[in-house]
This record gives sequence, C-alpha cells and structure tokens, in this order.
Amino acid sequence: MILIELFAPAGILDPARHHQLGKRLIDALMGTEVAHAPAVMDSARALTQVLIHEPTAWITGDRHPVDTAQPPRYLIRVSAPAAWRKEMSAHAIERLTQALAETEAEAGRDPDRLLEQPHALVHVVGIAEGSLGMCGRPMGSLDLIQHMTAPHRDAIARIPTVDLPPGTVVDPVCGMTVDLHSTDLILEVDGIRYGFCNGQCRRIFADEHGVALNA
Repeated sequence: MILIELFAPAGILDPARHHQLGKRLIDALMGTEVAHAPAVMDSARALTQVLIHEPTAWITGDRHPVDTAQPPRYLIRVSAPAAWRKEMSAHAIERLTQALAETEAEAGRDPDRLLEQPHALVHVVGIAEGSLGMCGRPMGSLDLIQHMTAPHRDAIARIPTVDLPPGTVVDPVCGMTVDLHSTDLILEVDGIRYGFCNGQCRRIFADEHGVALNA
C-alpha cells in the first residue's frame, strides 16, 4: 500500500496531464522492468494510489509566495510501510524526479533544472507498523506482501527454471529471480534450497512452512 502525493501550483497541469502524470509516477516508482512475477507486480500497482494537490497558497522558506510566472516548483510525498522506506528511498527519489522532468520537457520547460535546483522535493515517509489499514483492519508490511502474493503462489511455483542462469532460483513468495551466490537469504526445506529477494519474503515462507529463523 503506497500513496504518492504530488503538490503542484494551481493551473500548471490540465486534467489530461493530471492523469498522464499520475500514471507516469506509478510506472516510475514500480519500474517498467519486471522484477517480481507479473501478477505480483499487478497486485502491487493495484495498491498504489496517486493524489494530486494544487494548494491555494505556496510559500517558500524565504516567506515569498511562489511566482507563478516562474517555472513551477513541485513536492512529492511517498507514504509506505516503514519496513520498506530505507530500501525504496533512493529508487523513489531518482525515478519520481525523472518522471517530473519528462513532464516538464513535454511542457516546453527546462527539465534539467529539477536536477540542478531545489525545484522538486521528494519526501519518502515510513508509516509505522500497525498504522496502515485495509479491509477494515490494520495491515503490517508482512500482511501486505501476503495480500499481494498469496493468490499467485501456485503460478510462481510453475515459473520455468530451466533457462535461469546457474546458481539462481525463483523466490517462491514473489517470483523474483535470486542469485544464491550473492545473498544469505536462503532456506532449505525438504531438501530444496530456496532463495529470497528480501527478509520479509523469507519470513513469510518460513512462517508458512514452520521453519524457525535465527534471531
């Protein structure tokens, strides 16, 4: 469950560009390359939302109103489970800024200024465990991963592995390809060695198979 909020000066974006930029921000954050199983990525996208705000007042730190005759300023706030914040921050900041730069270029404005001037601020905010809710109940980060992946586990188990590079396996929770030589996130169950893209997928798999993890 990820919320992307874009704050932009009123009138800069027409309704059509609102929708275009909203889609672009989701694509930028989720990535156009397929890292996890496509069905899992679709579930993650379904839980990602964009809200676009046009404040009636926008004051900079020097207490002067933003000049609407000048190139617009932007603020993006990304709210996600705290357990995901650190890993996603650099990725989010880079890609969301680039998405804004593409929109600026299409509007005939200089996109490079977003990389050279503090005209696009990105805040990645971690929401504490138990403070996100869905379906009428609190949802922790593990609950969200369960929600996104559980309906697709059978399909993930059927992902062909014959063409995988040697020493790689498919994460049985999310479907991501994992290099066993570069990770210590490994479990062996019933003689089969599994690798995981992150500790949360490993935790979910261990819990479901009654495997105790070392503290």
